[in-house]
Amino acid sequence: MNLDDFSDLIQRPDGGVRRDAEERRERLTVPPGALGRLDELGEWLSAAQQSVPVRAVEQPRLVLFAGDHGVAELGVSGRPAGGAHALVRSALDGASPVAVLARRFSVPMRIVDVSLDCDPELLPESVVRHRVRRGSGRIDVEDAMSAEEAERAVRLGMAIADEEADSGTDLVVLGDLSVGGTTAAATLVAALCGTDASVVTGRGGAGIDDLAWMRKCAAIRDALRRARPVLGDQLELLATSGGADLAAMTGFLLQSAVRRMPVILDGVVAAACALVAQRAAFRAPDWWLAGQASGEPAQSKALDRMALTPLLDHGVTVGEGSGALLALPLVQAAAALAAELPEREPERTADDEAAEEIEAGDGADGTEPEAATAAADGS
Repeated sequence: MNLDDFSDLIQRPDGGVRRDAEERRERLTVPPGALGRLDELGEWLSAAQQSVPVRAVEQPRLVLFAGDHGVAELGVSGRPAGGAHALVRSALDGASPVAVLARRFSVPMRIVDVSLDCDPELLPESVVRHRVRRGSGRIDVEDAMSAEEAERAVRLGMAIADEEADSGTDLVVLGDLSVGGTTAAATLVAALCGTDASVVTGRGGAGIDDLAWMRKCAAIRDALRRARPVLGDQLELLATSGGADLAAMTGFLLQSAVRRMPVILDGVVAAACALVAQRAAFRAPDWWLAGQASGEPAQSKALDRMALTPLLDHGVTVGEGSGALLALPLVQAAAALAAELPEREPERTADDEAAEEIEAGDGADGTEPEAATAAADGS
């Protein structure tokens, strides 16, 4: 597999349709600019859907990729190593923030176990049936997975994207359920952006103290030494310094762009996968929105590189897709406004008024329509 092949498969959203959407926006009763960024969102959706006016977002889907990362053994996370299955269980039980929001917004949730470090019997078969491996390697001293496992994970993500597109999903909210995932994500971002570990090291969704932050920074520094020699091959980079769940998310993002299915990105893990996908296919980011600013420096670095501006900045750090899900109603509102606001009545010109007078006077005074038209032209 060569991820560069996606570059020929992915096209940008239809520019001609977007121009038509912009022209229609100029004709609406609400003055241009009065709706702020909602105008831009509505036009972006029109281009993605190839539809003017834009269609409502009626079948959104929350997709969460789950996995454990061996680097968490170093105490770089606020959660215990191998504890991602507890995040999955909480989401399935409806007790996590993302589950509450999904229930409130009536968005179906799909969780894909790619590399959880737990017995499969602890979770439903529908969640664990796609697992590529149990956990990912400690990226500071070893590869996250083999090249074969990386390809399997990417193909899994592609298959999930195809299933969603085939089922009628018209927009995906993408997030992760992981422990140690932000360390792997920061490593990928630092490698692709050519920055040092300290520039991209954040405190994660669960929060860590200063000592844990220093351990995390050191782990990313060591992982970077292993990542830089393989920067020329995105699949090898994911195998060396990412993780099976990150590889699956990368494949999902690329195939979603191929299938013209828009995606809202959540936090730093999704942003890092998007950055890897952008390296493979430079047009792919045109199909994505950044849902929220998580406060993670690696996320900011990645989004800046892809020229994506977050829709929200509310200080939400919990991760798990929550921030992106909060942005979904904003996108749906933009679609509704673009589709349902009425257009202004066209301005009447002197020629319009003259034509109406001629039509009203046809036959009233016995004058032939041609003669009346000639008289109007002569006057």
